[in-house]
Amino acid sequence: MELGLSIKVKKIRDEVRNFIDNEIRPKESQYFNEIGSTGSRFEFTKNMLDTMDNLKKKAKNKNLWNFWLTNSKTGYGLSTVEYAYLAEEMGKCRLAAEVFNCSAPDTGNMEVLERYGTKEHKERWLQPLLEGKIRSAYCMTEPDVASSDATNISLKASFNGNNYVLNGEKWWISGAGDPRCRLYIVLARTGTLEMDKHKSHSMFLVPSDARGIKVLRPMQVYGHDDAPHGHMHISFDNVKVEQSDLLLAEEGRGFEIAQGRLGPGRIHHCMRAIGQAEFALKLMCERALDRKAFGRKIAELGANYDIIANCRMDIEMARLLCLKAAWMMDNTDARTAAPWISQVKVVAPKVALKVVDEAIQLFGGMGVSQDTPLAAAWTHLRTLRLADGPDAVHRRQVARAELRKFRKNDV
Repeated sequence: MELGLSIKVKKIRDEVRNFIDNEIRPKESQYFNEIGSTGSRFEFTKNMLDTMDNLKKKAKNKNLWNFWLTNSKTGYGLSTVEYAYLAEEMGKCRLAAEVFNCSAPDTGNMEVLERYGTKEHKERWLQPLLEGKIRSAYCMTEPDVASSDATNISLKASFNGNNYVLNGEKWWISGAGDPRCRLYIVLARTGTLEMDKHKSHSMFLVPSDARGIKVLRPMQVYGHDDAPHGHMHISFDNVKVEQSDLLLAEEGRGFEIAQGRLGPGRIHHCMRAIGQAEFALKLMCERALDRKAFGRKIAELGANYDIIANCRMDIEMARLLCLKAAWMMDNTDARTAAPWISQVKVVAPKVALKVVDEAIQLFGGMGVSQDTPLAAAWTHLRTLRLADGPDAVHRRQVARAELRKFRKNDV
């Protein structure tokens, strides 16, 4: 049973699945093998650019494009539940999300521009992002504060009477290594420490080539730089930003915008994580039936039947929770949906990580090599337990919502 999957979306899901299998996956290995061949890991070869551009063109021609903006006239018009099934398919292939223009951080940034940007912002930034012509990055996390609490953000934006001037550092800025990245959406402190902590920050649109911006280094995830996408450590040294590039034209609304952005983004990550888990289980089962050891198929050795069964059951439970969270987003308000998003943000990456780890174990040495997507999936999923809020923060949100039911006179 596929809850919430209409006939219309089932057809789209099947088209997305076929496009991934027939068009994207055959080109994936060559694409990633060329990274670094120019002398820089943060440059694209001509073949990489041509491959991506041709795949995007084919996807556009088939109208397999911009599914992500749910419950909006601008996007495909899908509900969050409907999009969940498409995002799951994209999670099964590393290139798929970008090919369909549904990859992070662009999707969250496009939502910000669509919902909070001016006409000028949309013409300059949203339109080329919707067309897949440029990429973007979201600059929130900082090296010197616990950024899981967004009210800690310290990069300073000072108004000098004409412009805002940004000073400080950001790190783990995903996508900033991509030479096609043209826009940073930056959360900065505009208020004092004495002000309401939820009204002390503002959100700015900053061109990535603005004077005073310097990429200090690519951050490494378990020793890997995730090039050419990258997760960069960036400094802002007296970076001037036009007053018109303050989102909502009002100081103190950055936290509000950030919360609006991160909710959908979190659940999109979880949807794709379930897809990664499904693909890992597929590889595990194929390997278990194809290889023999000690005269028997690997599937029949040890506790592998139990392991495969547990993986299937865990995936099904995680998917149902993801669909429930998506349904809550579609049918209730943000406050009511928030604990459900937090639940799945904890559960989906952990389940997917467990399934991938079991697949690696069954593959043996090959599982940790570059010859399968499992090692890359493991590092991504382990990182996802930190990205967009670590597990502990989300468990705290879930517990607070649960306790609120039983506290007297609690608001």
